Order: sequence, then structure tokens, then C-alpha cells
Amino acid sequence: MKLKITLFAIAAVVFSNISCTDKQPVKPNIIFLLTDDQRWDAMGCMGSPDIHTPEMDKLAGEGVKFSHAYVTTPICAISRASILSGQYARRHGIRDFKTHFSDSTYQFTYPMQLKKAGYRIGFIGKYGVGNEKDFPKGQYDYWGCFPGQGQYWHKDSLGNNLHLTRILGDRALEFLKESPEGQPFCLSVSFKAPHSQDGDPNQFLFDSTYIDQYRNKIFPMPETSDSAYWYAFPAFFRNNNEARIRWGIRFSTPEKYQHSLRGYYRLIYGVDVQIGRIRKLLKETGREKNTIIMLMGDNGFYLAEHGMAGKWYIHEESIRIPFIIYDPRVPKEQKGLTNNRMVLNIDVAPTILDYAGISIPETMQGESVRNILYQESTPWRSDFLFEHPFKYKTLPRSEGLVTEEWKYVRYLDRKPGYEWMYHTGVDPKEKQNLAEDKKYANVKARLKKRFEELARQYR
Repeated sequence: MKLKITLFAIAAVVFSNISCTDKQPVKPNIIFLLTDDQRWDAMGCMGSPDIHTPEMDKLAGEGVKFSHAYVTTPICAISRASILSGQYARRHGIRDFKTHFSDSTYQFTYPMQLKKAGYRIGFIGKYGVGNEKDFPKGQYDYWGCFPGQGQYWHKDSLGNNLHLTRILGDRALEFLKESPEGQPFCLSVSFKAPHSQDGDPNQFLFDSTYIDQYRNKIFPMPETSDSAYWYAFPAFFRNNNEARIRWGIRFSTPEKYQHSLRGYYRLIYGVDVQIGRIRKLLKETGREKNTIIMLMGDNGFYLAEHGMAGKWYIHEESIRIPFIIYDPRVPKEQKGLTNNRMVLNIDVAPTILDYAGISIPETMQGESVRNILYQESTPWRSDFLFEHPFKYKTLPRSEGLVTEEWKYVRYLDRKPGYEWMYHTGVDPKEKQNLAEDKKYANVKARLKKRFEELARQYR
């Protein structure tokens, strides 16, 4: 009994000291930043000499960047649903741009789980799941979203032109300023940039403030932009393919290619500036030491590789994305690391809940990357299920498997079937389709078997 009294007394003193001296909430604040169509190598910190992203690079230099982050589905609405829910499309049921979550499913998304745990939650920018009438704006403490794809240029009350990226940055600062001390918050900021403005002849409508960025830069054409790679696809794939239609608008001449890349990279730079503004305010308000920041892209983006534009298919350019986690609370030796493990968009929701100290719902199919953040030897996935269930006349549906060395995909609307198989370990640019090569029949059989296992597992 005496021992119990002594331990209780010590605990009471320690708790009293913590309560009196630490003004930060026990739970960390969390900011999740999502870009639209930013591929994994569109950051300076990923080794690209072509792009200027000082704030993203700083975030990576003070946190952990993932070199092999992927989306399970390379299309924005479905990917965003997977990010919110931690689920594959075959479970959350979002397969188009019109459907929203069921009420029961939505209650297990990361924002709703955080709200139940006492977090102040905000969502800003491109919500991207379902129609505007279904948006859950009333369930948020701060809602600053726009319907559909949105427009880049807006006018203020004085008639001045304002760029959407700047407007979203302003809303993020407003949320932070309004957040009371003592209550943890989670802010999700979903930028439109660097998504194109579909239907506009200029496509990438950047903030004219950044016109000098890349003014004299000449970007090299990717190796697989040669027309031979496009014409290697069969006729049915090349016929009325949305990726080729958009290639014609953006990349079909050297002039279009240079113009498009300058606009694309300037849009990313605009996001970079807003990251700097957010971090500056966190520091000014004394919250930088307890605020975790995550940055991710919602899918990749072809920049003329394989003769295509957009995303939708299983190539690296389409499915590989940037992902950075910055946690100011970790020691210096854990900062500036590169993690080479295979992480997914479905890992975001469980990771956020893990940081908040909230139990991860069984409905979530992703894993918290905190398990491997600083422990490279911890067992982890070596493959994942790829799915593209969005049905549209110019986008053939597909599903398959991605491993550390191989990719296998089959197209669902083609009779007889059509498959791709790439040995990415020796062919990283995915130049040669080995699906019909009899020398690799055993490999294909093994990949198909593993795909079928995962398809059953993640229903």
C-alpha cells in the first residue's frame, strides 16, 4: 500500500508540472496538404534539376520523404475517397465523380474520427468526392471548398484578379488564426494545382506573379515520348483514348510541350509559396513545435511519356506520387531521411489517426506508416493491388498488381483480354510489354495468382 501511495504522489507531481509548464495540447495538430496531378519527381528534393520547390524541399529536409509512394487508383475522385477512408475503391464504393460515401462509411473517415476525439477539423479546396449537394460541410468546423474542378481565377470585391491557390492559402491562414489554443486541430487543404484548367486553351493557368519562373528554361523531352512508344499499343487502346486526346492539346509540338511544362511547374511553385506562408504563421503563433505536416499528390501525371497526358494507367508517371511527413517533435537524427518502402494513399487515414492517438478502425485497409518511418527493417508490404474502375468511353478500365520488380495489368472491357506486364526492376521506363512473351509465362502466372489473392483480400 505504501508503494502505491508513493507512486501516485510522484505521478501527481509530474502531471501537475506538465499541466503548468506545457501550453501545447497533448495531442498534435495535423495539417494534410494534397496537390492535384503532382507526380513524384516534380519536387527539387526528389532530384529534379528542372523544378524550384524550396518550401517542399525544406519540409523534406526537416522530415521524411518517401521515394516510392503510390496511389491505388490514378484518378482524382476515387483516390481522394481512398485517402479519406483508408480503403480501396472496391470497398468504399466510389467509382465516379457523382457518388458520395454512405453515411456509415463516412463516419469512419479520418476527419470524422478526429472530430469524435475532440479535434477541430477544417477542409479547404477541392473536396472532389460526390456532387456539391452531398458535401458534408455542416460536419466541419471550417469549410472552404469549391464544387467540381473549380476555376483558377477569381475577382475580389474591388475587382482585382486573385489566383485560386492564393485564395486557398488565405483560407488556411484564416482557419489557423481562428483555432483556439488548447484544442488540437486537423486541417486538410486540397489544392487544385497543378491540375489543368480543362477546356481552356492555355490549360495550366498559373499565377502571373510567377511568370519569371522558368522563363528561359528549356525542358528536355522524355525518352518515351517518341511516337514509337505510343504506336506500340494496340489499335483498340489508341482509338479515342483520352490520354492521347489531351496529349494533342498539351504536348504534340515542341512549343506546346515547353509552354505546358512551364505552366505546370509554375502552378506547383504557387503551392510551394503557400506552404511557406502556412509554416510562417505556425511559427508566429507558437504552434510549429506541435504541428505535423503531411504533403501528398492525389495521383501522378504523364508529361508526354508513352505519348500520353493525364493519368489513369499503371505506368510510374501515372501512379507514383510525392509524399512527405514532417514531425517537429522527433530528434535531429530522424530528420531529412529518405524512406524507400512502398507506401500508398490508403495509408494516409490510418497514419493520421495513429499520430492523433486514435484507434484505427477495422474498416481501413491501409497501414500507419509510423510503423516504418524510422525503422527500415520492420516488415512491410512489397506489392499492392492496382484498380481503375472508372467507366468512361475514352478510358478503358483496368486492374492489376504492382510489386517492387514487376507490374501486371489486365483491361476489363476488352474481349479477348489485353494485358501489360513490365519488368520494372530492369526496365524502369516500362518500354517493353512482356505479357505475351512465352519466356515469362511462369512470371505472369505468378503475378496473376498474387493479384487474385489481393483482390479477394481487399473486398
